[in-house]
Amino acid sequence: MPVELINQHPQVNASLLNHCRKTSLQIIRLCAVPLHHVNVVLTTDGKMAELNSHYRHKEGATNVLSFPFGDGEESFLDFISPPILGDVVISYDRAVEEARLSGITSEQRLDWLIVHGVLHLLGYDHERSEKDAAVMFDKEQELLSELKIHRRIVMPRLAVNVDHVATIRQARGIEEPDPVAAAAICELAGAKGIVVHLREDRRHIQDRDVRILRATVKTRLNLEMGAAKEIINFALEIKPDLVTLVPEKRLELTTEGGLDVVSQQKKLAKTIDKMAKASIPVSLFIDPDSSQIKAANEIGATFVELHTGRYADAEDEALRFEEFEMIRTSAEE
Repeated sequence: MPVELINQHPQVNASLLNHCRKTSLQIIRLCAVPLHHVNVVLTTDGKMAELNSHYRHKEGATNVLSFPFGDGEESFLDFISPPILGDVVISYDRAVEEARLSGITSEQRLDWLIVHGVLHLLGYDHERSEKDAAVMFDKEQELLSELKIHRRIVMPRLAVNVDHVATIRQARGIEEPDPVAAAAICELAGAKGIVVHLREDRRHIQDRDVRILRATVKTRLNLEMGAAKEIINFALEIKPDLVTLVPEKRLELTTEGGLDVVSQQKKLAKTIDKMAKASIPVSLFIDPDSSQIKAANEIGATFVELHTGRYADAEDEALRFEEFEMIRTSAEE
């Protein structure tokens, strides 16, 4: 592998290491040195302070240090195979603190530090002169932009769920606020779709809402529903642009967790087949799990929607990284 990740920090987990590895691989490819070897070290403030003192004769920790391989040595080192660029050492403690102060994620800050460190290995140096600093800054921005494009080939389009506008209406026992009016406002503001969940218990969205929305929505109407016979027949009559099958529990306030497609393949396959005959694409709301994705594909689902509840509820950064990695890898399947 052209990139080796070395973890010297107790709070860095496998998901974060994987993120840094992928960032590093992409950066050296963008820099046109894909066969060169780079070591990326994530360490503590304490160890970084020792390196900073020993090699730069400066006190305290810094966020990133770069050590080009063979710096100042004879040119015969260029013939080593695979060619080695050197080491990028990052203080994870500094990265987390700088991310907090900047209002960004730790991953985003680490991306910048990796870019900065690799550019130093390639000979860029912002400390040489103002001109060199400007050149390096421009290159950093170019690489970070390319990195974003690589990770997001297609910009997501926002669809807005108006269920809980209806929840307030039902609680008040009057006709307002109206989810139909809310949907129109969302479309005027640029939303690319409207989502409603018609539950068996009709706790928020009503049949009337869906019928009017089907006639008035100018973008796309996504009808979330359980695989109950009554709701299936209603969907076949209304013909929304998309049906999303979700689990329903009467005691839950909102949908919690994804469908267990593996254990319900026959039932869900029948529903998908009925929708397909009516030219209605079907998405399945599932947990980010390989077995569920495989089962969804086997029964003919057009799309899957990944449940992100555990990520949203994560109480610490380590768990958040772990849940994010599950979502990311599932999205790539």
